Amino acid sequence: MSITIYHNPRCSKSRKTLEILESRGVSPKVVEYLSTPPDADTLLRLAALLDLGLADLLRRGETAFKEAADGVPLDNDRALAVWLSKNPVVLERPIVVDESRKRAVIGRPPENVLALLDND
Repeated sequence: MSITIYHNPRCSKSRKTLEILESRGVSPKVVEYLSTPPDADTLLRLAALLDLGLADLLRRGETAFKEAADGVPLDNDRALAVWLSKNPVVLERPIVVDESRKRAVIGRPPENVLALLDND
């Protein structure tokens, strides 16, 4: 099992999700996405693994999103991915990916990560 978590250590949901993984014996690759933002291609891949539109990965309540207002290209996934890679604080968190099974979940609530740990 190869698990990656896009993690924000200041976020309680992200910390709890990581704690669940570790309590189940999983040592995930931790990507602190605020200091190492995913590039546009990675963001598009994450959205596909989550079976969501890229716009569904936006934290619309974040100040950076509100301040950008009309400057956020919601109608163009490629342009939105580029914008989001430059504004990672707006990315929903945490995102946990099972690289070997090509599956992903958002850890909100943190217990969502359990779906990646089942054996189906």
